[in-house]
Amino acid sequence: MPVMSQSQIDDLLHSNTICRLACVDYEGAPYVVPCWFTYADGGFYVVPRAKSAWAGYLKNDGRVFLCIDAEDGRRVLVKGNAKVVEEPNVGGKWVAIGQEMAQRYGGAAGLKYLETTMQEPRWLFFIEASEMLSSTGGWAQKYKHYDW
Repeated sequence: MPVMSQSQIDDLLHSNTICRLACVDYEGAPYVVPCWFTYADGGFYVVPRAKSAWAGYLKNDGRVFLCIDAEDGRRVLVKGNAKVVEEPNVGGKWVAIGQEMAQRYGGAAGLKYLETTMQEPRWLFFIEASEMLSSTGGWAQKYKHYDW
C-alpha cells in the first residue's frame, strides 16, 4: 500500500483521530487502550489519569505500539518507548497538553470536561518513536476479491 507523504502524516497526527496504544501489562500480556495524544517535540504525549491501569503498565515497561488510523484508511503505526515526564499531579506540564487535546478532540465540550476534572491527578508520558510506518489506506490487492 502507498506510504503517506510527510505533510499527510503531519495532517493525520494533528487531527482528532484517536490513538490505540498497546503496552505490556504486569504479567507480560498485551494491553490496548484508545486514547487522546499530542504529537509534538518529535514524539507523542499521552496523559492518563493517575488510576489508569495502563499508566502503571507504561511506568513499569515503556515498550509501546501506537495505531493511529482514520476512518478513510490513512494510518500511522508507531513502535516506541514511553518515558515518564511527570508523576501524577494536578497542575503540571500536562495541563497545557491536556487543554490542547481537549480542544482538538472535543471543542468547547472537551474543554468543559477537562475543566471539571482538573482536580484529578494525571500522568504525563512522552513516547519516542523508534519506527514509524504509514499507509494511505485501502486493502492489499489479495484481499479485495476475498469472498467473505
